[in-house]
Amino acid sequence: MLFDALAAETYRILRNRMAVFWSVIFVPVIFAIGGVVFHVVNKNQGDAAAAAAGLPVEVAGAPLNLAEFLVFGAHHGANGVLMTFMLIGAATVYATDYRWETWRLISARNNRTFLILGKVGTMKLMAIASTLAMLVAGFIYFLAQAIIFDRLPTFSVTADMAGDAALIWFLSYVRIVQYGLMALLTAVVTRSLLASLFVPWALGFGQSILGAPPVMMLLKLDPDGWLAQLLMPGLAYDTLKNLIQPGIVRVMTTEAALWPAIVSLAVWCTFPLLLALVLFRRQDLSKE
Repeated sequence: MLFDALAAETYRILRNRMAVFWSVIFVPVIFAIGGVVFHVVNKNQGDAAAAAAGLPVEVAGAPLNLAEFLVFGAHHGANGVLMTFMLIGAATVYATDYRWETWRLISARNNRTFLILGKVGTMKLMAIASTLAMLVAGFIYFLAQAIIFDRLPTFSVTADMAGDAALIWFLSYVRIVQYGLMALLTAVVTRSLLASLFVPWALGFGQSILGAPPVMMLLKLDPDGWLAQLLMPGLAYDTLKNLIQPGIVRVMTTEAALWPAIVSLAVWCTFPLLLALVLFRRQDLSKE
């Protein structure tokens, strides 16, 4: 029954090519194109500065390890722009049945819990696809850098690099799923496609303002403390990334924030899902 719900929801979203494009493909493509343009502009500016100083322009750079794209791509796997566009897919998956009043047609064919879990499973598959697409975009970014700056491409993966990349990729995946679950809860509470798009974004924007260092200092919020981490899953996500690879993000946290950050992400993943399940099981879907 759960597999049937997952297969049905996945088939439905795959037939909606526009939602898949904007949610999964668009941001990685723009990231890759922007990376190529960034390297071209930097190369031209560097050559112009070297020519003005009377230095040789055609100088080969140091070898570039393309394997670094693993950590780089994983680090950008849950960037703010990608998560914003992922809301298109989340709203489509979670709120379309309210929008088109099709719940009453499918709720009699499967368990309500399985119907919701099938939608969540589909969003998890989309989150995996989007983070993998960002890895591809990261590889294009590094390959373009090697070609444009005439740097010899190499490929060397250490165990530490692979481990860091895997952990950061998993965190990015969890962050996207957690963000999408806010759209699920919003869809169940409001039965609105538009609200499912706007509310998670507004909540995330508000949390980003709250997480700004001046605001946290003004409110006397300790970045390592339970309150700050529980209020802001984005801060918890950045904290865990920084603990995996110090300096990868600019957060003022220490190892004392490890468990608060883990608990924060766990709570923000489980609470919206459980609340959505409870509310959905009690809803009257006779007119939906």
